[in-house]
Amino acid sequence: EIFIPYLMAKLIDIGIAAGDMNYVLTVGGLMIGMALLALVCGGLAGRFAAVAAMGFAKNIRYALFSKVQEFSFSNIDRFSTASLITRLTTDITNTQNTFMMMLRMLVRAPIMMLFATGIAVYINPRLSLIFFAAIPILAIALFLIMFKAFPLFQRMLKKYDRLNSVVQENLTAIRVVKAYVREEYESEGFQEAADQLRSAQKKAEKLVVFTMPLMMFVMYACIISISWFGGNMIIKGSMQTGEFISFLSYVTQILMSLMMFAMVFVSLVISKASVSRIIEVLDEEVEIMDPGNVAENNQCRDGSILFNNVSFSYAKDQENLTLEEIDLSIKSGQTVGIIGGTGSGKTSLVQLIPRLYDVLEGSVSVGGVDVRDYPIETLRNAVAMVLQKNLLFSGTIRENLLWGDPKATDKEIIDACRAAEAHDFIMAFPDGYDTILGQGGVNLSGGQKQRISIARALLKKPKIMILDDSTSAIDMETDRKIRQALSERLSDTTTIIIAQRITSVCDADQIVVMNEGKIDAVGSHEELLATNQIYREVYISQQKGVV
Repeated sequence: EIFIPYLMAKLIDIGIAAGDMNYVLTVGGLMIGMALLALVCGGLAGRFAAVAAMGFAKNIRYALFSKVQEFSFSNIDRFSTASLITRLTTDITNTQNTFMMMLRMLVRAPIMMLFATGIAVYINPRLSLIFFAAIPILAIALFLIMFKAFPLFQRMLKKYDRLNSVVQENLTAIRVVKAYVREEYESEGFQEAADQLRSAQKKAEKLVVFTMPLMMFVMYACIISISWFGGNMIIKGSMQTGEFISFLSYVTQILMSLMMFAMVFVSLVISKASVSRIIEVLDEEVEIMDPGNVAENNQCRDGSILFNNVSFSYAKDQENLTLEEIDLSIKSGQTVGIIGGTGSGKTSLVQLIPRLYDVLEGSVSVGGVDVRDYPIETLRNAVAMVLQKNLLFSGTIRENLLWGDPKATDKEIIDACRAAEAHDFIMAFPDGYDTILGQGGVNLSGGQKQRISIARALLKKPKIMILDDSTSAIDMETDRKIRQALSERLSDTTTIIIAQRITSVCDADQIVVMNEGKIDAVGSHEELLATNQIYREVYISQQKGVV
């Protein structure tokens, strides 16, 4: 492309001026060959840039998702789900587009600009002063646009987060929305979020769109100036017609190179905010990591648990403790019940065992080893948790159960489901264990999801089983059968049951009563009835309806 205008000048000034058709045909054929070669190279450059950009986006997306998988709960708490989705989609797409544009233009534009400028100066140094004067004006204007636009795009991306948050919340709670006939209210909320996003986009884009008119103004101003002064030079005889046309072509190439720079610049402004948000996740320091030396502690000996003067705060604030001065010893194979009012710290206590959070003070030991000294995978493979909110994944019931043990046989799956009182209702489905579940198990009742979650945990064959209010949606008779089956199957497993119903924990070896982040009492059912007021009041209210 750079050589074509030079050949055109020779064709006009030598071939056409002298009427030499052989020269015209030779140079013209060479120009056509170069144009075809430029077309092929341009096509290949476009394809390779697209492939590279897609691969780049895939790698960044994978790195981002892998980083999120490493996050502890405290890390996840710092980023909203909607924000992480925006970063994995919109932000990476912005970055991908910029990367592809840079591959195509930041090699082509500098080379074209350098050589075109050199040849233009060689043809006519005086006429070259016109575009040399225009370049600094353009550079200053682009810098000012970038300086003003960057914070506007940052605000725009936060509005994307807000929009995704509204959509996510609405779809997650769609049954509640319909039950309370709040579709119109939710639509208004979405409309407001969409309007705010549009407003933020307009403010950001309104500034950036000035780039192209500015480029065109400079480009045409240069062409008009060159046409005026160059035309005078041709009239005076100091410049040939072919040289002028060639010079004008090189100036066009220089200005096109500047336009490419401007396009990349605009894309960089847009993506800079996205890149900073991606880097923010990639640079997030993961709070819970494997210890440096784990060779001696790569296996969990048994299911014994020891809380030694444990204090914990989600905010890592000594003045705002969720748990305070917890001392508790649980022998391997024991069944321990935990009860307490809402917000008393029951769930927070058990989340410290598999190290979903780290203690602020004190220590938690499993099998006689501080949980911080275990490889995370080893520790969590030894602990099975059935959480308050039972989550199932899209796929079949069998696929969800295999999360407990990917190598489980059909017999092991059925035995676990029988123990969790889930086998009968699963077989009532036309496809049995191959029944497809919707996202989150939406086609199952709350009690059915709880029983499948218990069966999934049983397949893990853990040393410690934690049931966090995991039978709240199950009737008392089924709850009794599940507890009986668990006691038979998990005789060597430490079982911790968090429950609101006294009947769910009354047969436990020991019962822990939690109150305002502290252990109020520990004992058997009979001992607590005789000595602990909180436990007695809960028991009486549930047994006799006395509040």
